[in-house]
Formats: sequence, C-alpha cells, structure tokens
Amino acid sequence: MNTKRIGLVIKNDEKAQKKARELEKRLGDQCVVIDVRNSKNKDIPDDLLCMIVLGGDGTFLSAARFIENLKIPLMGVKFGEVGFLAETTEDNLNKAITLMLEGKYTIQKRTRLDIKVVRGNEQIIDVDVLNDAVINKSALSRLASCAVYLDSTYLTTYRADGLIVATPTGSTAYSLAAGGPVVYPAVPSIILTPICPFTLTNRPLIIPDSTRIEIRLEGSPEDIILTLDGQEGFEMDPKDKIFIKKSRNDIKMISFEDQSYFKVLKTRLKWSGGRS
Repeated sequence: MNTKRIGLVIKNDEKAQKKARELEKRLGDQCVVIDVRNSKNKDIPDDLLCMIVLGGDGTFLSAARFIENLKIPLMGVKFGEVGFLAETTEDNLNKAITLMLEGKYTIQKRTRLDIKVVRGNEQIIDVDVLNDAVINKSALSRLASCAVYLDSTYLTTYRADGLIVATPTGSTAYSLAAGGPVVYPAVPSIILTPICPFTLTNRPLIIPDSTRIEIRLEGSPEDIILTLDGQEGFEMDPKDKIFIKKSRNDIKMISFEDQSYFKVLKTRLKWSGGRS
C-alpha cells in the first residue's frame, strides 16, 4: 500500500461529512482533512498522493482554486445534485479508493485559464480558473458592451447581458446553460459564449487555446461584475481591460475508466435513451 497520505476536502453536507468519517476510519493516519476555506495551500502536507473532494462541482472548484499551481491530483466524489467534475459516485467510493491505492488509475489533465485584469497601469487581478470567467451586468443594468480582441486583432463587440469565457471543462457549466457547445476536455480550445446577446448574429465561438484574448469594457455601465469559477466576484470599472490566455498550470484529475467523461456526460444530460 502506498505510504503517502490522502487529503480530504469535505462539503458542508451531512452525507459528505458521514462519508468522510467512514474514510477516516478506514484510512487512519493515512488520511488528512484539508479545510480549503480557512487555510492556505502552503499548509498542505508535502506527502499527499492526492486530494479526494467529497461534494459537488462547487466544492471541486474550490479545491482546484485552493491548490493553485501545486501538482496534486484531485478525485471528485459526487454529492451535489448535478455535477460534471466528479466521476466517482458515493456508492463506488470504496472500490475507487482501493484501485487508487493500488495505482490502478489514470491522470487526466484539464486546462485552466489565466485571468488578469488591468485598471489604469495597475494589474488588480491575476487568477487561474478551471471552468470560466463571466462578465455579468446587474439585473437592472443596461446591456454590457464587451469589445473582444484576439491576438490583438479586433473581433467584435458583444452587446449582451454578459459574456462567458470558458475552458472545455467549463463548457458544461454556465456556458452550456447560455447555449454554448459541449467541448471534450482534451480539445485545445477556449469558448466565448454571449449571454442573451442583443444581436442574434453574435453566436458562441470556439477558438484555439493558443489565442490571447483581450476584453475591453469601454462604454459599459458601472455595475459590471467579473465572476471567476462562480466562486469569487469583482466589481469592474468601465475602463478595465481583461486579459485571458491558457494557464501554464493545469489540473490533474484522477480517472478509472477510459470513457469516463462520456459516461458522466450521458448520465448528467440523460442521453442514454434507456441504454447503459
């Protein structure tokens, strides 16, 4: 058995807490609980084999943000209502733990986006996201105007309720709800999805992940919010510039089956048509 320890990230949920207690009993000293809300990633033990995330997609995103650029694999265990980031279900967790301890798993790399915001001559935000960056107006605001430049070349100005810039992993999150495409995680791409665009010809766009994106908010109303992975929001100034590119820091996800993504996709979107 691998002597490295296993980190537990636990959603504030009765089922998740109960399962965590069972794991702690099984793994003993090999298990360490990690509080991603009230600690820093420098406090993470350096002998972790992986981190098991007991919760839904929100808990997984919190764990991904917490580890930042550390190369610690994450294993998601579904406890939320809907989830695309957790391959393992609560019922299969014990079997998954056994396979993991025996080294019978693969690592899938998921791309993140590097988000920077410049206000005047000052960089005020520098964060990596696994799912998306969302530029949103408040409920009573006028349309947001997002002028988009790709590799310094002007593309268009989206006049809409907002704009989503997503990774392939994030294509099944808010972008999907806004009419964006489902993109397989290994496809090297970035998705631009306008939210309720004023011009119907403004459609979702898939671009290479080598592209550097610049978004200017000139002419937008004051009450614009930039939300990162649905976890953290920042009030934008109309003159802010947002720079987005593929991050050098990807996320490692533990998987036990070659076709696990499609199985999760079919289950969440109910595509099976009665077949497994």
